[in-house]
Amino acid sequence: MNKQLKVFSGGSHPEFCKSICGHLGIELGKSTTVRFSNENMMVQIEENVRECDVFVVQTSASPVHENLFELLIMIDALRSASASRITAVMPYIPYIRSDKKDRPRISITARLVADLLKTAGADRVLTMDLHSAQAQGFFRMPVDQLLGAGPICDRLRQEEGRENWVLVAADAGEAKDLGRYANRLDLPMAIIDKRRDGDDERPRAVSLIGDVKGKVAVIVDDEIASGGTLIEAATFLKEKGADKVLATATHPIFSSNAAERIDGAFIDKVFVTDTVPLRDNQQSEKVEVISVAKDFAEAISRIHDGRSVSELFHAKKPMKQG
Repeated sequence: MNKQLKVFSGGSHPEFCKSICGHLGIELGKSTTVRFSNENMMVQIEENVRECDVFVVQTSASPVHENLFELLIMIDALRSASASRITAVMPYIPYIRSDKKDRPRISITARLVADLLKTAGADRVLTMDLHSAQAQGFFRMPVDQLLGAGPICDRLRQEEGRENWVLVAADAGEAKDLGRYANRLDLPMAIIDKRRDGDDERPRAVSLIGDVKGKVAVIVDDEIASGGTLIEAATFLKEKGADKVLATATHPIFSSNAAERIDGAFIDKVFVTDTVPLRDNQQSEKVEVISVAKDFAEAISRIHDGRSVSELFHAKKPMKQG
């Protein structure tokens, strides 16, 4: 694409955006967000973007609704400033778990967010590890989905003793995603069988498909919110004879006191990415953050040049500096 590449950051994860720009070899775009006393917001783009290929980086982090609306306003401001193309770079998309109507009279809010992005003026979306495959169909624009399995598996290969590992899905729904890790690491899999005794009761682990006795069990999930599912799974695996429990997740939401609960659980280490920033009260000595800024920078470079993004999942190639 023969347009100048520019990257702007919302207020949710500025350090992540600066890291992306560092990998791309460009300066971060200049913009200002003003919050008025009536809680309204104004965004001003402070440089010329006419006919530019613009990428706006904003993830789902607290305050979620304010960050979402800031993104929409930034996109609208860029469209009004005659940007040629606008890509919303959303490492973790807000409301993405609300992807189905599993109760009467509720909103499929993931689709609503997709519609809002389209209305604001976004031309495409770049994200990582959607909660479910069908969510990609909510967007009436191109969506490029990066996979956290690649960078996480690259880090796991540095650990010793992998011949005694078994990958574990905390429930049957995670089994398909677990396969991505198993194929990359050439490791066996196990699945925790969860059942519900009633509509109002939480699901409970009743059996294990596979064997973890005397092994290092590695729980794989797409995100960690309150940590309840992770901790329950780790406790269950210990009861089944696992020597150690590790865990991986792309999105470290860490709501409430999740970090504190992980510190006190039968979990030796948790590997997460930086799609969501970890605040001071979300830090834990057991948690290691793997940066995926380089992966997003490579994807941005490929989108800008009109090259394949899917090649990232098969072979790493040198990134073109912009």
